[in-house]
Amino acid sequence: MADPQSSFGPEEFLSEVNVSRETLDRLLIYAELLQKWQKAINLIGKSTLPDLWRRHMLDSAQLLSHTTRSSGIWLDLGSGAGFPPLVIGICSGFEVHAVESDQRKCLFMQNVSRETSAGVTVHNRRIEEMEPFTADIISARALAPLEKLLTLAAPFVRKDTELFFLKGQDVDEELTIASKCWNMEVEKLRSLTSEDGCILKISKLHRRS
Repeated sequence: MADPQSSFGPEEFLSEVNVSRETLDRLLIYAELLQKWQKAINLIGKSTLPDLWRRHMLDSAQLLSHTTRSSGIWLDLGSGAGFPPLVIGICSGFEVHAVESDQRKCLFMQNVSRETSAGVTVHNRRIEEMEPFTADIISARALAPLEKLLTLAAPFVRKDTELFFLKGQDVDEELTIASKCWNMEVEKLRSLTSEDGCILKISKLHRRS
């Protein structure tokens, strides 16, 4: 029996996300490169490859619907195969920075950025070693527990920075732990791609004194 999830493809993505056909064509180039490179490098979980357009493309693109901004600096931490920063770079007008310590994944992201004209700046280094700069939006997907994420993100945060973290079923426990050290405004937003998951939108972040 066919996996019903794998029936979510480019056309279904287009019906969920308001992008042009030209943008979709660039995402198709991304998908093609991912499947090609995946044979040599483990970029994403093998089991998620048949459901690429829902589990990765849509999961990334949905973040754009939760910010009122349409431009500025978007920083993604622990970018892996480029979800969400490459999708954000292709689908929006943000100046996107992706931080990833794995050199092969960085080479992949640079290749995709070049082939799709995404204009994403890829930083091949550990987040802790980055020279901080202020970002309008900071994102991370499946990188670390919330308390650790906030510590990593803090040097790049200013008063009006928005943070988007895609989280799973342990989100409430992570929020309880993180709130002991951090003051923040938190919105839990419904994920389009996971019944167990959510998107944490965090603003007004500062460490408790």
